[in-house]
Amino acid sequence: MHDDEAMVCLCFQVPQRKIANYLRRNDLKVASQLSECLGAGTGCGWCVPYLRKMFEQHQQGRLPALDMNAQEYAASRRQYREAKKNNGPTDSPDHERTG
Repeated sequence: MHDDEAMVCLCFQVPQRKIANYLRRNDLKVASQLSECLGAGTGCGWCVPYLRKMFEQHQQGRLPALDMNAQEYAASRRQYREAKKNNGPTDSPDHERTG
């Protein structure tokens, strides 16, 4: 999704545009440094794999973007948070924290 205003980090309301600009302006060595961009990825953890993917896209010279529309993204996050609330933290391969 190339909607610049689409929220990547819903906890801290960090839009895709901010992440893309932060990547462009800073020489990040690891994806976890994106947490310095308005706290992205430090809330519920849902967006961490997406931040990692956007970092990888940037490293490959591609435009960082989410791979689903805003409604799908928000709905998936709701499901993630509900499952986390009911079952405790999840450590699925798709939602590992970066170091």
